[in-house]
Amino acid sequence: MGSAALAEAAKSIRDWSIGASRPSAPPANAADAFGSLVFSDKLQQERLPKPVYRALRATITRGEPLEPAPADAVAAALKDWAVGHGATHFTHWFQPMTGITAEKHDSFLVPTADGTALAEFRGKELIKGEPDASSFPSGGMRSTFEARGYTAWDPTSPPWLHVNGNSATLVIPTAFVSWTGEALDKKTPLLRSMEAVSKQAVRVLTLFGSTAERVFATCGPEQEYFLIDRNFYFARPDLINAGRTLFGAKPPKGQEMEDQYFGSIPERVLACMAEVELELFKVGVPVKTRHNEVAPSQYEIAPVFENANVAVDHQMMTMETLKRVAPKYGLACLLHEKPFAGVNGSGKHNNWSLSDEFGNNLLGPGETPHDNMQFLVFCAAVIRAVDTWQGLLRAAVAGAGNDHRLGANEAPPAILSIFLGDMLTDIFEQIEKGSATSTKQGGTLDVGVSVLPKLSRDAGDRNRTSPFAFTGNKFEFRAVSSGQNISFPNTALNAAMAHALDAIATELEEATAAGEELHTAVGALLTTIIRKHKRIVFNGNNYAPQWEKEAARRKLLNLKNTVDALPQLVTKEVVRLFERYTILNERELRARYEVFLEHYNKTINVEANLMVLMANRYILPAALAYQKEIGQSVAAVRAGGGTTVQGKKLLARYTKLVDQFKAQTDALEARLEHNGGSPERHAKYMRDTIIPAMNRLRELGDRIEVLSPHELWPLPTYREMLFIK
Repeated sequence: MGSAALAEAAKSIRDWSIGASRPSAPPANAADAFGSLVFSDKLQQERLPKPVYRALRATITRGEPLEPAPADAVAAALKDWAVGHGATHFTHWFQPMTGITAEKHDSFLVPTADGTALAEFRGKELIKGEPDASSFPSGGMRSTFEARGYTAWDPTSPPWLHVNGNSATLVIPTAFVSWTGEALDKKTPLLRSMEAVSKQAVRVLTLFGSTAERVFATCGPEQEYFLIDRNFYFARPDLINAGRTLFGAKPPKGQEMEDQYFGSIPERVLACMAEVELELFKVGVPVKTRHNEVAPSQYEIAPVFENANVAVDHQMMTMETLKRVAPKYGLACLLHEKPFAGVNGSGKHNNWSLSDEFGNNLLGPGETPHDNMQFLVFCAAVIRAVDTWQGLLRAAVAGAGNDHRLGANEAPPAILSIFLGDMLTDIFEQIEKGSATSTKQGGTLDVGVSVLPKLSRDAGDRNRTSPFAFTGNKFEFRAVSSGQNISFPNTALNAAMAHALDAIATELEEATAAGEELHTAVGALLTTIIRKHKRIVFNGNNYAPQWEKEAARRKLLNLKNTVDALPQLVTKEVVRLFERYTILNERELRARYEVFLEHYNKTINVEANLMVLMANRYILPAALAYQKEIGQSVAAVRAGGGTTVQGKKLLARYTKLVDQFKAQTDALEARLEHNGGSPERHAKYMRDTIIPAMNRLRELGDRIEVLSPHELWPLPTYREMLFIK
């Protein structure tokens, strides 16, 4: 099987090299394609009557309700535009608590009495849908027989067309709620959190004389992923069913030569990237960056900033497009956090900021940050938010996949801390001592080559080991995992910031109402915040073992795995936080805790059962076949009157290893019969018993792989999957 997959991979690469299977070339000017399949603001202006357009903009920018008459007009214009592009169906596209997207397609066509059909689409169909909600995770909020659920149009995220072969479908981004109005999805709490952080941020801005009435949480998520030959993917049951390799010996060469990062992109991979980008351009996803990542066959795609809910929609579209386009090039896209042991896993760096309705970035420091009181207040709010709600933020990125990544020397540790950089750290140290009077300048950098220009230098370096780093005009939440829907991490960030800004606004409002000058009140407030919360600031090496000891001394949380982290979601403090800002009530929040816990348990259970299957169906037959060959060889030598000391040693060693492997396989299978009781107890059992048993079985299986002949080994190896491109 492994050799057959290798031959098929070689054939697909050969076909690619001679052009036998290359898709058609992209258009010469990608800018012409950007947004061509989006019902954009420009199209809205062109196709909607002015009063209807104004009503829709009021809904989008100020949250005003859209009345039935303009809703009908918007629906009619949407339908005409979609049908004009060949669309026959529409779908309310939503993000249930599965973490992926869901859709139900309905036709525009309505039969008429004369036997023909008309294309119809009304405002009520645009605004509300009713998919069956019974089979989606609800965390106990509803019984399985309670099936009614509603999708509600999110007008701030523009509709778009999904064109696939001979079909075109109008896609309407929506939220998803139950008949009782409880959030059953990822988007609803995100939108609520954006409202909450906007309200509190506007209060702060008003104190500084701003006329802004809305503030938007923005983000730009960087997506890391692997591409391997599709033939290898189909020959690996673990990649198909678990998204990661459950067995696989370390190859002779991994990433230790450091020759992958930013290296030349292989031709087939680059062609795949180009089509992914073109497809994303068409639906308005502003992807900007592409490059090789650290691990072999690992890559990254990154967009520019957008409002958080639109960015989430676009991020889900990016993942779906990567998975859909890769097979056209004989590739498979892996989005798991750790598809291959021993090389870097994949993350999704969530670049986050706040921007007012005029487009001003509230975390932009300006030329003299020490004088920029507004910036310092918002930056201090982030420090306060991350320190106060570090447990919530850690839980927001928890998952079985991320447990393989966080804490290793490839990703930030499970301990939350903030990197401010030299410039901001210096300013806040000045504030702590009294007041800030200067800003560190980076100056210029002379490379020492006359033909090269002098470079402007930043005031401080970057820190790639920090889980929450300031990177010039935003914060980068680097602990988010590659396969994760980023809605909940951003919801948690927004909730934490709403709380911090609320406290800051209240204190400043009270101080100024009592006659204190704003500048004085801000100075006193900043000093208090930095003294109280400076423990969360760490600019050093987060990978160093000394940091874990230092973090313990600072009394920072160190929640090393999902089982430890998830209970943070349902502490009394977090429940009060989410209820205070009407983001999630206690029932909705506990439901997410139950869903996350259930997903963890099911993930480990699937992986463990897969290991047992692969051990019995793939590895043991191959091992026994080789054991038989060794035995026959030893017997043949003995029958010929010779002796083979090394052969007998090899046979004894290999036989012992195979026996151990079989015994460990049976032990893991037996342990999977455990009745875990409560989900919490079962999760602890999975962590403390099943995962160690899986690790022991893998270690034995990988040793067998190293000793077994290639022609007998049934699975594609790391050496093949990571380096044959």
